[in-house]
Amino acid sequence: MNVNKVDHICIAVKNLEDARKIWEPVLGKTKPDDAYIDESEKINVARYWVGEVGFELMESTSPEGEVAKFIDKRGEGVMLISFNVDNTRDAMVELEEKGYPLIGGARPFRDCEFAFVHPKEMNGVLLEIIDYKWKELQDS
Repeated sequence: MNVNKVDHICIAVKNLEDARKIWEPVLGKTKPDDAYIDESEKINVARYWVGEVGFELMESTSPEGEVAKFIDKRGEGVMLISFNVDNTRDAMVELEEKGYPLIGGARPFRDCEFAFVHPKEMNGVLLEIIDYKWKELQDS
């Protein structure tokens, strides 16, 4: 598996607007570089570019969402680290062959796919692999 870069780091937050007020002055930003709601993942996201790495603040849109569950269990904080790969499905096969347990299958995002490696095999860190090309970064 070829890891191209750290794609993004996600911080689970209870309240996105409150978190933005904390983080934007530190990041030197007045608004997210990319903001979106992902209904299927039950998240409201504010993404900021720090160099070529995305820094995301994620708020759950549902008490049953994974972000809400994470906060209930661990509190607010770093929820996942994402690696950009050439092809998510190829990386999944390679990881499974090496014994890494995946959580579910490939999931869609914009014009790509992503998947998760279970944190029990990654020193407690939820690892995401994603093959998105981030045209938004080139436009900013």
